[in-house]
Amino acid sequence: MSTTTISAQEDARMLAAQQARRRKLFWDAVGRISLHTTLILLSIAALVPVLWMISSSLKASTEIFAADSPWIPLDPRWQNYADAFTMAPLWLNMGNTLIVCVGTVVGTVISSSLVAYSFARMHWPGKNVFFALLIATMVLPGIVTLVPRYVMFARFFPAITGFSWVNTFLPLIVPTWFATQGFYVFLLRQFFVSVPVELEDAARIDGASTLRILCQVVLPLSKPALISVVVFTFLYHYADFLEPLIYLSNTKTWTLAVAIRSFNDQFYATSWELVFATGTFALIPMIVLFFVAQRYFVEGIHLTGFGGR
Repeated sequence: MSTTTISAQEDARMLAAQQARRRKLFWDAVGRISLHTTLILLSIAALVPVLWMISSSLKASTEIFAADSPWIPLDPRWQNYADAFTMAPLWLNMGNTLIVCVGTVVGTVISSSLVAYSFARMHWPGKNVFFALLIATMVLPGIVTLVPRYVMFARFFPAITGFSWVNTFLPLIVPTWFATQGFYVFLLRQFFVSVPVELEDAARIDGASTLRILCQVVLPLSKPALISVVVFTFLYHYADFLEPLIYLSNTKTWTLAVAIRSFNDQFYATSWELVFATGTFALIPMIVLFFVAQRYFVEGIHLTGFGGR
C-alpha cells in the first residue's frame, strides 16, 4: 500500500472523528439547552402564584381582580401592610412561631443525632429490632395518633406535672426532644455510617469519649445532613396548622399559621389586599432560610465522598 493511500485513510479517519466530536458537542448543547429551558419554565410556573400574591398585596381591593390590572402596581399601596399589622398582632404570632420552630429544631437535631449515632456505631441487644420499629413508624400517619396524644397532653401529663399543658407550647416542642421523627433519625444514621471509622478510632486513642467523638468528629463532618434536618424541621413546624390549632386556643399563643387563617376568614370577602399582605409577610422567613441554607447544601456536596464504604 502506498504512502499516499495510507495518508488518505488517516485523513479520512481524522475527519470522521472530528465530525463525530462535533455531533456529540451539538447534541450535548441541545440537551443542556432543553434541560435549562424546562427548569426555567417550571420555575416560572412555580413562581407565578407567589409573584401574583406579592403584587396583589400592593394593590387596592378593587384592582386585584380587574381584567386590566397590571402585574406591577403603578401606585403601590404600602399602607396595606400597615393596616394588616394594625388589625392583627402578626409580630406576636411570628414570635410564637419562632419559639416553636427554634425549640423543635434544637430538640430534633440533638435527640435525632444521639439516637442515630447509637444505631450507627454502638452495639447493644435488640438494636436491629428497634431500628426496624423506628422505620415502621415512618409509614404511620400522624393523624392516627393525634387523639391519643391530645389526651396524653390534656390529662396524663397535667396530672404528673400539676399544670395544664394545653394552651402552651410544650405539646408542640417536648415530643421533638425524644427523637419522635423516624425519618430524621434514619437520615442521620445513614450519613453517620458513611463517616470513616478510622477518624473515630483515632479520636478514641487520644482519649476522647463517645459523646466528644460525636460532637467534635462526626457532627462537623455531617453538616449536609444536619442542615437538611434543620431546614425540614423548621419548614414543617413553621407551616404546621393542625397541631397548633388543636393545642393553642388562646389567641395570645397562636402561631402565624393559625393567626393568618383566622385573619383570612375575617377579611377574605372584603379585604383581599390584607389577606395577601399577611401571606407575603409569612413568606419572608422562608425566602431568607432558603438563601441561607442553599450555600451549606452546595458546600456539603464535597463531603459525600465518604459514602460507599
